[in-house]
Amino acid sequence: MKTFKKTFKINAETSDVYSALTNPYTIELWSGYPAQMSIEPGSEFSLWEGDITGKNIEFVQDKKIVQEWYFGDQPEKSLVKITIAPDRENSVLTVEHTNIPDDQFDDIAEGWREYYVGAIINFFNPNF
Repeated sequence: MKTFKKTFKINAETSDVYSALTNPYTIELWSGYPAQMSIEPGSEFSLWEGDITGKNIEFVQDKKIVQEWYFGDQPEKSLVKITIAPDRENSVLTVEHTNIPDDQFDDIAEGWREYYVGAIINFFNPNF
């Protein structure tokens, strides 16, 4: 099992970044796919037509999200902790994703950088 941890700078306020991670309508705008997401702890979520599924554990408005991501019948839970902090007019988002199966680590790490947080960064910084 491996851990992915990376910090990103996003040109948006913390409340906007939090919404981009938790509001299903905003998620659809940056991902291009319908999302099932709720800020109710214990609720399940589904992104990218079920490619990413799991359970929402904890939310702190505009500051923190904790989720369990499902990877088959894996004995240890794969946990994602996302923190958001202000940095002048930007936000600093840190992703820590633990217990990633070794054989899926490279795809998950690329997904975080390119398709998940990368898409959010592009959403707030469009190249017109």
